[in-house]
Amino acid sequence: MNTENTLDPTAFVEPREPVYGWGQRVVALDDLVNDGSHPEREPDALLAARGDVGEVVNIGHASEINEPVYLVDFGRCVVGCLEIELAPVPAGWCADVEGAGG
Repeated sequence: MNTENTLDPTAFVEPREPVYGWGQRVVALDDLVNDGSHPEREPDALLAARGDVGEVVNIGHASEINEPVYLVDFGRCVVGCLEIELAPVPAGWCADVEGAGG
């Protein structure tokens, strides 16, 4: 049997649909620190504090973990976040006003 043309069925996993959409306001569930992806900031520098409100400005996908990756503008900088690091801003929450939360 020729196995050279055999396809791995796990190689074609559909990307998981994102929970949050472009323009949606979200809140950081924990302090978000520089993991090295922001070369203009010190390693481990605080990029967004727990409770900071931001807006989803782009959505990508990390194929290695089959997870959406959100670019969130927190005002001071744009941070790449996973869903477990974010929550939707509750309706009527005082921190959802522009400039609050930081």
